[in-house]
Amino acid sequence: MSRILFFSWLFSISISLSAQDIQVAQLSCAYLNNPIGIDTSTPGLSWKLQSKQHNVTQTAYQVLVASSFGNLNKNIGNVWDTKKVASNQSIQVHYKGSRLVSTQKYYWKVRVWDHYGKSSGWSKPAFFQMGLLNSTDWKDAKWIAYEKLADSNVNVLPTDGKKDKNNANNVLPMIRKEFRVAKPIKNATIFISGLGHFELSLNGAKVGDDFLAPGWTKYDKEALYVTYDITNQLKKGANAIGVMLGNGFYYVPPVKGRYRKLKSAFGYPKMICRLKIEYTDGTFANLVSNESWKTAPSPVIFSSIYGGEDYDANLEQKGWNAAGFNDRSWKSSLLVDGPELNAQQEAPVKVFETFNAKSILPTRNKEWVYDLGQNASAIIELKVRGKKGDTIRITPAELLKEDGTVTQKNTGGPSYFTYILKGNGVETWRPRFFYTGFRYLQVKGGVPAGKEHSLQQPVIEDLRGLHIRNAAETVGSFRSSNELFNKTFTLIDWSIKSNMMSVFTDCPQREKLGWLEQLHLMGKSVNYNYATAPLFRKAMEDMRNSQLANGLVPEIAPEYVKFEWGGDMFRDSPEWGSSCILVPWDLYKYYGDLQALTDYYPVMQRYIKYLESKANQHILSQGLGDWYDLGPKPPGVSQLTPMGITATAIYHYDLKILEKIAALLGKKEDVLAYSKLAAKVRKAFNARFFNAETKQYGSGSQAANAVAVYMELVDEKDKQAVVENLVKDIQSHNNGLTAGDIGYRYVLRVLEDAGRSDVIFDMNSRSDVPGYGMQIAKGATALTESWAALPTVSNNHFMLGHLMEWFYSGVGGIRQDENSVAFNKIRIEPHVVGDLTSADVSYDSPYGKISSKWQKMDKSFLLEVHIPVNTTADIYFPSKLKQTITDEINPRISGLKIENGKAKITVGSGHYKFKSTDEEM
Repeated sequence: MSRILFFSWLFSISISLSAQDIQVAQLSCAYLNNPIGIDTSTPGLSWKLQSKQHNVTQTAYQVLVASSFGNLNKNIGNVWDTKKVASNQSIQVHYKGSRLVSTQKYYWKVRVWDHYGKSSGWSKPAFFQMGLLNSTDWKDAKWIAYEKLADSNVNVLPTDGKKDKNNANNVLPMIRKEFRVAKPIKNATIFISGLGHFELSLNGAKVGDDFLAPGWTKYDKEALYVTYDITNQLKKGANAIGVMLGNGFYYVPPVKGRYRKLKSAFGYPKMICRLKIEYTDGTFANLVSNESWKTAPSPVIFSSIYGGEDYDANLEQKGWNAAGFNDRSWKSSLLVDGPELNAQQEAPVKVFETFNAKSILPTRNKEWVYDLGQNASAIIELKVRGKKGDTIRITPAELLKEDGTVTQKNTGGPSYFTYILKGNGVETWRPRFFYTGFRYLQVKGGVPAGKEHSLQQPVIEDLRGLHIRNAAETVGSFRSSNELFNKTFTLIDWSIKSNMMSVFTDCPQREKLGWLEQLHLMGKSVNYNYATAPLFRKAMEDMRNSQLANGLVPEIAPEYVKFEWGGDMFRDSPEWGSSCILVPWDLYKYYGDLQALTDYYPVMQRYIKYLESKANQHILSQGLGDWYDLGPKPPGVSQLTPMGITATAIYHYDLKILEKIAALLGKKEDVLAYSKLAAKVRKAFNARFFNAETKQYGSGSQAANAVAVYMELVDEKDKQAVVENLVKDIQSHNNGLTAGDIGYRYVLRVLEDAGRSDVIFDMNSRSDVPGYGMQIAKGATALTESWAALPTVSNNHFMLGHLMEWFYSGVGGIRQDENSVAFNKIRIEPHVVGDLTSADVSYDSPYGKISSKWQKMDKSFLLEVHIPVNTTADIYFPSKLKQTITDEINPRISGLKIENGKAKITVGSGHYKFKSTDEEM
């Protein structure tokens, strides 16, 4: 008697019969929906296709771009009409029409033809507005400031630990300009930058809902400007622009008694802007920043990206940012120099979730501790009632001491918020230029409403946390039957959200620096969760601006500090600098961004030449190795994996990726050169580190064996043995992990690729050994810097969240084919392991939503998938039994194959429901 697995294929294959079977939706330009401030002359245009039918593909498209909505509505592409283009390309179609003009708004739409030759209707119209493509487009706008930092005190790259001679607390200025609008307005756009950060208001109201604008950069190389449409905020007659400026990373004031991680001093705060007004009669007017703008100190009396923010409400000047304000006591702005300007393309930082206190408890020293329940990157919102001059100090922290008071020992301090009351009813305040990571807030100088207090004390009517992060759209979701996995997903997600600003930071409190290893190690996890291509693009620009003349890409970008502790190990580690090669590759593989490979190829070439110059007989030994692995000593530099293994392995991997990039770019000589050098590195690596008898690399650590396998350094005849040794090491540690920041992702990748997700399950479904479960058991609400959630390190850190990738690619089974770009060739292969009985996972790819929802029962397995239009998918079923597949409509389903003991079927787009039943015959 044999067992046969029957499948019911619960879908129908329909033939496209009408022009509306395929629809064009979600138009984007340069990754953005209806963006303004585009500063590339050939932006990439993309769209997603929708159809209720199955197996639908695009065979041709037509794009119209017009200078007016009227022309577009008449189907006149007077700027660009591609005509009918025979192509299945629906992403990254680069504009090739007439020259795009700065500040001009363009309207566009798309229609496509399917594989039956039927056309869709035209998409809904979209638009994009250009930024300022050339320096002359600023129309002689000037950088202006309240004061200028002396040239002798400018320090664009301070050395950590060295004293500086500047000890001034600078003025945080307000800058204003009044102007008149005499005619009806068609459109008004303002282009503005303020360093380190600005808050723009018009006629007394804040413009936009962003925070900490613009994104921070390597300021000696570039600054970003932001574009706002202010058409609806202007009014006929008198108007006023108001700008407040904060320090950010542009200037870190050296104030005694305040935390100061870095000593960067690019200059004092400054701003530049151009306002362009287009009137309905076809005429234009420009208002630009210059010495005629007036400036004065703001109520923000202290602002540091590390030390906190202080605000004196008694220094407010009512109506300062509205028309009619008397600014005769203000001084004229000072003309200063500024860096090159480029448009901000990444999503802005904004306020998201609000956290109210879960508990409010008194301390022995008559202060109050608010527990907000979640460790997150955040600011505060304070509502307080008291007398003029009363002062509230609020100290944020991730952790508490045993006595219930907050501690900043693990995050750096003193860092706090101060608010000085003006004594005018309930006063509400939010900081403008400082954020940090915290769960707890300790209040000094006031008493929470409802608590016993004297009449002399201010009353805290409300105190809450406001989570801030980059506003990249969420594109992924995960849920499973394993509650620990669900909690782990949330744990990791909070570390991503808390460190996704205008830079991918390491932590939101102690450093806030862009340590680069996170970009390629955590990049896939981030891409599954958020639409972050513009942010990774920005990271590449930071790397280009931070690259040294000798080709070194330092471990931090933007590089704001030079660490010399331990020599150059904190500046030159290949596992970090290699992001300059691996991030553009991810942009291509995940988003189809071939232009990123072209744009940053010179950066990659210079870096690989640098690594070649540092190699000793093709072996690299510098850097940090498998940072924060689990050895006998406190975590830090690699303990279990000999130095040189991870550095040399990633050097080889860089070369193999560069070989592929060079081939895509048509650089045949480079392909040959990188291939030859990779072969030499591979040979040297195995000669130095591989033990042919034991089939182990180096010490046989998890990291050593995993990177060797993943980075294609192991001979095929030895690969299975090395993987088995990896599994044995994990099992010898009671199914515990030992790999650190660098090695753990590759441990997971190698195990998943080898079909050993059962081992991944065993490693991560527990709380009694260091790992995610232990962190949750200790009360962590965001991923911590150390596997064991040590109280001495950051408790909201980005670097160890590699399991997020497996939740999507392993549990959900959503992966790309090896030859896929942007998920146009999908692989659905859920790994049903451990006690998992169900999962519901989705990812909105550049082509559309991919979903995998499965349920395991006693004698059946249900799999429901969605495949977007214009893609195909190989679907694998988790069974090694003999397969028979039947279709509800047809007697048999064509295309069934058995691959590695699993049933496989290839499908086109559509929604599918499969049911497999295990029956005795």
